[in-house]
Amino acid sequence: MRYPFLAGAAVALATAALAACGSSGGSGDGGGKAATGGTPSAAASAAPSVAGPTASPSGSQAAKPSSTPKAPAGDITPATGTFTKKQKEYLTDRVPKGMDPAAVLQTGQETCDRLRHLVKADRDIAVAAVVSGEVADAEPAVTHLCPQHQDLVDEAALGYADGTHKGAALRPGRYRAPSPTKACSWQVAGAKGKELEAGSSGTGKQVEITIADSARTFTSTGCYAWLPQGDNG
Repeated sequence: MRYPFLAGAAVALATAALAACGSSGGSGDGGGKAATGGTPSAAASAAPSVAGPTASPSGSQAAKPSSTPKAPAGDITPATGTFTKKQKEYLTDRVPKGMDPAAVLQTGQETCDRLRHLVKADRDIAVAAVVSGEVADAEPAVTHLCPQHQDLVDEAALGYADGTHKGAALRPGRYRAPSPTKACSWQVAGAKGKELEAGSSGTGKQVEITIADSARTFTSTGCYAWLPQGDNG
């Protein structure tokens, strides 16, 4: 079933669902809970902004690497208890020096929680949230903490966020924007800027486009995220 609600509504759903489950302190997705004396609730503030669609020129969920010195792997230990092997793998090279690793782990677990609640509501919205970057750093969290959502990350890697995509970044095929805003517009251009396809939608309902083999540039505004159709090669 398709839901024509906007990206902002989808993310609001994720925020409300996360608030309901946040008091448990666990991921609920197989990532495990760190054995600590008390996981800092302030880690929730590290979650990505959910104000609305954001442009991501790369069309991926990867975050820019931080220049902050990271704690050596041997120093990554909880206040009490131990981390699981997968939790340690997730935390490696991700914990700034002097920061409680449990706080970093909680951020990853919250990412898994958001994906779990989004996919229950609408799978397309869950994938679009990864494509757009609304659910940030999904790939490492899924890899180490909730691998059951790997299909979402794999599909998101083939999608496009709002922005301009050129050359090798383009993959010919059919794409759909499952939750565009009413200001959604797009253009696909070929060599020398020749327009191949363009359009806009003021309804907020799902729209579809084709990126041809001859396409050289694809620009999208207000469409939130484009997902590949199942029959794309």
